[in-house]
Amino acid sequence: MNYDASSLKVLKGLEGVRKRPGMYIGSTDVNGLHHLVWEIVDNAVDESLAGFATKIEVTLNIDGSITVEDDGRGIPIDKHESGLTGVELVFSELHAGGKFSEGAYKTSGGLHGVGSSVVNALSKWLKVSVFKNGNEYFTEFENGGQIKTNTKIISKSNKRGTKVHFMPDYEIFKKSKFSFETISERLRESSFLLKGIVIKITDKNTDKSEEFKHENGIKAFVEFINDSKVVINKNIATFSDNKNKIEVEFGFQYTESFSESIISFVNNVKTKDGGTHESAAKSAFTKVFNEFAQEKNILKGKTTAFDGMDIREGLTLILSLKVPESILEFVGQTKDKLGTPEAKNVVEEVVSRELKFWINENKEESLKILEKIKKSFDARNAARLARAEVRKTKDALSEKKILSGKLTPAQSKKVEEKELFLVEGDSAGGSAKLGRDRKTQAILPLRGKVINAEKSKLLEILKNEEIATLINTIGAGVGNDFNIKNAQYGKIIIMTDADTDGAHIQILLLTFLFRYMKPLIEYGRVYIAQPPLYKISQKNKNKIEYAWTDEELRDIVKNKSSFDIQRYKGLGEMNADQLWETTMDPETRTLIKVSIEDIAIVERRVSILMGDKVELRKEWINKNVDFSLEDDFQINKSNNIGENSDYEK
Repeated sequence: MNYDASSLKVLKGLEGVRKRPGMYIGSTDVNGLHHLVWEIVDNAVDESLAGFATKIEVTLNIDGSITVEDDGRGIPIDKHESGLTGVELVFSELHAGGKFSEGAYKTSGGLHGVGSSVVNALSKWLKVSVFKNGNEYFTEFENGGQIKTNTKIISKSNKRGTKVHFMPDYEIFKKSKFSFETISERLRESSFLLKGIVIKITDKNTDKSEEFKHENGIKAFVEFINDSKVVINKNIATFSDNKNKIEVEFGFQYTESFSESIISFVNNVKTKDGGTHESAAKSAFTKVFNEFAQEKNILKGKTTAFDGMDIREGLTLILSLKVPESILEFVGQTKDKLGTPEAKNVVEEVVSRELKFWINENKEESLKILEKIKKSFDARNAARLARAEVRKTKDALSEKKILSGKLTPAQSKKVEEKELFLVEGDSAGGSAKLGRDRKTQAILPLRGKVINAEKSKLLEILKNEEIATLINTIGAGVGNDFNIKNAQYGKIIIMTDADTDGAHIQILLLTFLFRYMKPLIEYGRVYIAQPPLYKISQKNKNKIEYAWTDEELRDIVKNKSSFDIQRYKGLGEMNADQLWETTMDPETRTLIKVSIEDIAIVERRVSILMGDKVELRKEWINKNVDFSLEDDFQINKSNNIGENSDYEK
């Protein structure tokens, strides 16, 4: 095969975005779809950061399109030297925008100048209305970014700002849909960081709407996360400073939780993978509280310092930076990690100084925090000794003997292809063992419900037999000692019955993994299996079909006259072949990947649903669960529907 210049292809305009969308928005699943919204919303947020916009409004339209509008300055509509108007340039050319030049924006979340054009490239159509100079200027694009209507005045208007209305190309995003809750939660976060700015979201499909506005945002943000937790310092500490043109704002509160919650932002963009600013804040907390501990003679014996993990246990910290464009450096287009080296020294200096001042002014609460840190230190040492005892026992009895009767291992030595199924009950475990792929699939049956990791100390968790077995099986440690590089499986698959008990076991396992093996979730290695709800046997044809939802059941039986329906009560009702065919075979199964899209929301949900505050849990359930809904199909008590049986919607 010849390889010369004729083999090279130049992708013009926005073709490259449509060819490789994952390079620009991370994925083409529901997360990628919502990333389109974030790009346009971030532009509106930048207008707010610059001091021009006071309101941002997002509307989910009935046809699946979405509208984002602000009352900022409006995108330039005059002609650029390229011959295009400002709107045409921003939405049709990569690396074009006001964030490259000095003066247009002091700080902004946008950096690469590809956000608006990428949204356009991945949309069937996109319409922009700019309100300025007493007019409404309209520009229209279609077919992934081609200009359909050049910028023109269509009416007089006293409004100001920009309105972007676009229809994502759902052939690219498959069956993904916009989520009111997902967008609302993201907008709420932005409102915490934009003092006095009104942010509103409306869903025309359901008539739901929410409006956010906060004058003391960081404090309100910490309260929002901790409202389901028992707090140590009741007064939330908030600080702000400006050094070397970098604005630093942070707030913190300690709780009785066994985990830390650190959420950082740069120019209102969440840096979920941290970066130089987050590392600096952690270092500052470690240094200052260790100095305080030495001053109070808390550390004795050979121990000279608390570990940073001890100091951060129970800490909720919100860190927000405003960084000038001239030094702003993100790692990757998705802006998940800050790379600006100047931020490290600034944040460490500001946080250290303000934290020392707060400790001196709040000695009583500071001593309570120090007591919490000492408890964490003691518990970690006790857990370390417990793990050492487990290792000694394991060495003496051998891992094979410890896991005897529990783990059925996979034969492969390749971690990336091995799968660990966490199966509810011995009966289902038996079917899974018989039906599995012996080379790649390991089976670990779980007897009963595991301990609630949200309410328990690590030492108590380690004493739970099922959890101890799970830790040994995964082989990567637990808690602060967890190292994903040592994990023995490429996938951890939770496989439980499709009932309330099964759901409870799922959430207990997910809570443990989130609290003590979080990297497994962050790296996309935790999944939930989807066993079918129904088995449909067509009489006289020896044909069996399966349905995972009531809708699928309805479609399957629609044109059939003679059939039996079995509603599976649990995995144990399936024989090995059926379990393999429906739930375990990589060629035919459906798995749900567990991910952390918004750490603040996940943190709050886990503490509400799995924590100690019953009233908050009851309030959340009453607000979010509709108890009036019943299955589309009511299955009779015999659990089988015969040829002449009735089923009703």
